[in-house]
Amino acid sequence: IQHPRSRLNRFDLVITPQHDYYPLTPHGQRQIPWFLRRWITPRRPPARHVVLTVGALHLADSAALRSAASVWHDELAPLARPLLVVNIGGPTSSCQYGADLAKQLIAMLLNVLWSCGSVRISFSRRTPEKVSKILLKEFSSNPKVYIWDGEGPNPHMGHLAWADAFVITADSVSMLSEACTTGKPVYVIGAERCTWKFADFQKSLRERGAVRPFTGKEDISESWSYTPLNDTAEAASQVMKALAARGWTIDA
Repeated sequence: IQHPRSRLNRFDLVITPQHDYYPLTPHGQRQIPWFLRRWITPRRPPARHVVLTVGALHLADSAALRSAASVWHDELAPLARPLLVVNIGGPTSSCQYGADLAKQLIAMLLNVLWSCGSVRISFSRRTPEKVSKILLKEFSSNPKVYIWDGEGPNPHMGHLAWADAFVITADSVSMLSEACTTGKPVYVIGAERCTWKFADFQKSLRERGAVRPFTGKEDISESWSYTPLNDTAEAASQVMKALAARGWTIDA
């Protein structure tokens, strides 16, 4: 759940991302919209029945990625390596951007293109048309770059399975959480534009070594690693423990 409110003792178990369990510090107060301030849960050490995950829960676990690798093998396996996947979300009230970020991203991608074998770019439903048009105009005729236009099967899971590295806009907690599950290099663009809980989430990923800012000076062929996020499995484990304490079991 997002923004867990007061009276969490009414529940036997609460699972929520850590950045949604937001602090009521003076700094936090200034970033929280005034009409929400009285409702946001203070960040105190949570009770034992409150489980805080690093990122969002999702379906991109190892089994799902193995399946996606098989499904997308014929299309993605033959691509020149390293394969850089670029996932573009859309601006939010706490992570604002527009054509300016698209132009910045283009300049950075052109700088690293020499080190890429292939680049695959995907837009989300939230991506503004003005952003997608700028990128399409720049890269649609580049032989190294493929841009998914929204037609046909969504390659997102295939990209997670086959990519060697990712560039992801800072607005999307879900896309970042999924990419950081792979243990592959994840570069973030636009984190400096984020405020409130989005900035808190970015900070937690950087401290874990899971993401680095995208600067346009990278050699994409140089890999680096970190401990992959495993939030969904860990949350499921907590649910099963809570059930077991009550004498219940779930067939795995």
